[in-house]
Amino acid sequence: MELDTDRIDEAVLALLYLGLHEESRVWKSFDWDAMSRLHEKGYISDPVCKAKSVILTDKGLNESERLLFKLFGKAEK
Repeated sequence: MELDTDRIDEAVLALLYLGLHEESRVWKSFDWDAMSRLHEKGYISDPVCKAKSVILTDKGLNESERLLFKLFGKAEK
């Protein structure tokens, strides 16, 4: 089965928002290929470094919050 990497990237970006600290820093504990694609799309700083975290760009911060609620938010009753 072929995987939809765009949907994977959306889920990873949404989940990165859960680990948000210091305003825009997130832990880089996800699949390296997905992290590289998110960097290429302009959502995060370069994950290839010694730091254990990356920085969400303004674009990435906004999109990660939007996707978190789109993918995982519960509808109000």
